[in-house]
Amino acid sequence: MPPSIKEVAVIAGVSTATVSRLLNNPGVVSSETAERINQAIVQLGFRPNFNGRNLRAGRSRTIGVVVPTLSNAVFAQCLQGIELAARALDYSVMFTATEYRQEDEAAAVELLLSHRVDGVILTVADASSSQTLELLEREKVPYVLTYNQPPQGTRLSVSVDNRSAARDAVAHLIALGHRRIQMLSGHFHASDRALQRYHGYLDAMRSHGLTPMAPIEVARHTMTTAALGDLSYLQSFSDAGQRASALFCSNDLLALAVIRDLRALALAVPQDVSVMGFDGIALGELMAPVLSSAVQPSELIGETALRTLVAAIDPQPGLSAPSSKILAHTIRSGGSVRAIDAASDVSPIH
Repeated sequence: MPPSIKEVAVIAGVSTATVSRLLNNPGVVSSETAERINQAIVQLGFRPNFNGRNLRAGRSRTIGVVVPTLSNAVFAQCLQGIELAARALDYSVMFTATEYRQEDEAAAVELLLSHRVDGVILTVADASSSQTLELLEREKVPYVLTYNQPPQGTRLSVSVDNRSAARDAVAHLIALGHRRIQMLSGHFHASDRALQRYHGYLDAMRSHGLTPMAPIEVARHTMTTAALGDLSYLQSFSDAGQRASALFCSNDLLALAVIRDLRALALAVPQDVSVMGFDGIALGELMAPVLSSAVQPSELIGETALRTLVAAIDPQPGLSAPSSKILAHTIRSGGSVRAIDAASDVSPIH
């Protein structure tokens, strides 16, 4: 059997109450007594039952995390930021993934609540109309959104400005001479972030007097399947006179899949088509050519979300209430895009 708190007390020559005080509130125990108790803990290999202590205090010191998937490195990086910050603040993390199924979001949160998490960090399909968020609000469970960007002041969130970042990414392509730029995305109804990025695409095109092209929406499996699969979503690219000179993709995994599929059509990147992504995952820097992308600080998003949530769970006297954060994005200019002669890529001007 594992050593007990009573055995620690006997070896340290103190009462069990004193050992308990050290574990729960170290500042009330003298340094000499604390040293004896800590030596006894090390000698016995005693592991405090923090779970029982926290439940008695009405807290589990556990944070629930809901992500769409871990197959996309952007969410894995975010989770790493959450985990490191949680460890520093003496919290543990329990996570689950919805695999982009909107109907599974509420079930994932219910599972976490059954484990008595103190709060939840999550990314949902659509933050403006989410039954999952309504459930958390009814239960009065603190939560923070990551990547979702609801209207300011309504719900706590940590994100980049999706619309602004997309606008900057497309403006980068325009500055390189591209005029026929098309956006390629997963289904907009499955991601409010993708829709915000589409509006950023429209902003950039219109502000430069260019006509936006109809977006191409693809099913999620097209992004990640190892087989070439159905290339019909790129059928217009067989006609050099019709195809875009540059593609702006709503995330990096999709951009990498598009590069693969363009090669299957005997089209070279960036010689025939330039490709710009969104997320800035590290894998894009290992590709040849390096993937150009609007870069999100995903690990920092996770860390900031965790600290924001802890401030909401345990507000400190004299400190202002936690607020939503918009973090800075950057544009990574890689070899997947190239400059062209704007005169050779003409789009009608309004």
